[in-house]
Amino acid sequence: MLRLRFRTARPAATVRTLALIAGAFVLAACNTSKDGLADLEIDERPPGQMYNEGLAYLNEGDLKKAAEAFEDVDRIHPYSDWARKALIMTAFTNYRRGRYGETVTAANRFLSLYPGSEDTAYAHYLVGSSHFKQIPDVTRDQQATNDAIKSLQVIIREFPDSEYAADAQQKIIVARDQIAGKEMQVGRYYLERREYTAAINRFQGVVVTYPNTRHVEEALQRLTEANLALGLVAEAQNAAAVLGHNFPDSPWYQDAYALLQSGGLEPRENRGSVLSRVFGRRNSG
Repeated sequence: MLRLRFRTARPAATVRTLALIAGAFVLAACNTSKDGLADLEIDERPPGQMYNEGLAYLNEGDLKKAAEAFEDVDRIHPYSDWARKALIMTAFTNYRRGRYGETVTAANRFLSLYPGSEDTAYAHYLVGSSHFKQIPDVTRDQQATNDAIKSLQVIIREFPDSEYAADAQQKIIVARDQIAGKEMQVGRYYLERREYTAAINRFQGVVVTYPNTRHVEEALQRLTEANLALGLVAEAQNAAAVLGHNFPDSPWYQDAYALLQSGGLEPRENRGSVLSRVFGRRNSG
């Protein structure tokens, strides 16, 4: 979890001048005068004071005001050290609010501006977790799931010793299972329509690409079923044999075995097949 740092800002006598140079204006009033010009009022609060106000709102549980306060720091005092701290806190606060799109925007901006920051791993974690929170059910498009995996894998690859790595790995496991579930749904659709080749491609993809998910047992049984429907007896026997060797107590194996026996067949594994090689690597690893 991100550590909240309470720091008191030093007095800044030149804040007004710096704000003018940076163009960080706050429209506290926008009353049009007779000559058509707007009356502008500049927020002269030091950035540290504004940042600490955001922390105070956060500790009080007022997430909306906290987010607004952190955003003000970044807008009025850009490129300052306080802006860097405020930007990651904006991402964090929006995540707490359930504003995942805004979290991703703020965290990605942080990563583009401060790639070498000590909070880089956390920014990646916020991006991945925000996508993870938006994973839909398997009947819908899984772009958010793929985005979550991609973002969380950055943590595993680049920050394996960080405090976020273990949770990132668990989220990746869940997300991959979701992708496999989507593939199974599409495969079943093809199977019901008797588009057996398309179904086989989906089920085999689950076994080869997602061998450690909970969908593998069903995928192997469906491969037995679809291959038999096409008259590919050896492939059906092989799928059932791989299923039986790796999941002997599975009800899906009982279904596959019964299906073969109804045609006077027995499971028979082809050790050189893709399915056998995949599970050989899995078991040896």
